[in-house]
Amino acid sequence: MDMPQHQPLRDHVAIVTGAGQGIGRAVARTLADHGAHLVVNDLDQSNAESTAEELRSSVTTAFHFQADVTDAPGVQAMVDWTADTFGAVHILVNNAGILFPTSVMDIDEDEWDRVIDVNLKGAFLCSKAVLPHMREAGWGRIVNFSSTAGKNVSTVGGAHYTAAKAGVLGFTRHLAREVAPYNITVNAVCPGLIDTEMVRGTIDEERTRAYARSFPIPRLGRPEEVANLVAFLASDQAAYITGASLDINGGDLMI
Repeated sequence: MDMPQHQPLRDHVAIVTGAGQGIGRAVARTLADHGAHLVVNDLDQSNAESTAEELRSSVTTAFHFQADVTDAPGVQAMVDWTADTFGAVHILVNNAGILFPTSVMDIDEDEWDRVIDVNLKGAFLCSKAVLPHMREAGWGRIVNFSSTAGKNVSTVGGAHYTAAKAGVLGFTRHLAREVAPYNITVNAVCPGLIDTEMVRGTIDEERTRAYARSFPIPRLGRPEEVANLVAFLASDQAAYITGASLDINGGDLMI
């Protein structure tokens, strides 16, 4: 793994949720490349362990912590453990998310609640848990994952996913205003169609290629490209950006 000569996040402590695969794994790897210590969260313990082991073998201090981001006691335990282990929590990336391509007529209440809880409530619970530590440090970065779905309509998910990702944008703006006096920034990234296991497991290859051809940049995005944007928002280079939603979608929303 090539490490940047300059490590702007050296000795910062980051929690990345949903980091067992896909974009979350790429984010954890990129933050580690930039010098951060990582707590890798995922509901799937084996995936979390795999990511943490990869990071430890190459660039940084990394631990895994299995927790459901919709469970408040589990989230608090994860954050408390991180603060006890490292002495601080500087960066939170609320990446954990799920989607189902279910039409409104076929969404049952349990599925609606689960999608809203993971994508929106999870961001709330994790953010609330880290804020005391960031306020104490006088520095913090929270990066929430929305989507092009939050600004338009989901490409592959259902209405519950679209609603949750729109909610993330509202939560991001409101929280950013509340915590700005404490030198904490809160921003959202809005990926388009990114080449991940979740996307590949939801739509077939023919439909994937058709979507890719329709974008001004005619391909799927790469997880590493999203991760680079997250790393920028987590750094001091982005110190004057807060309450923002940054698109990374190959130009999809231009058309």
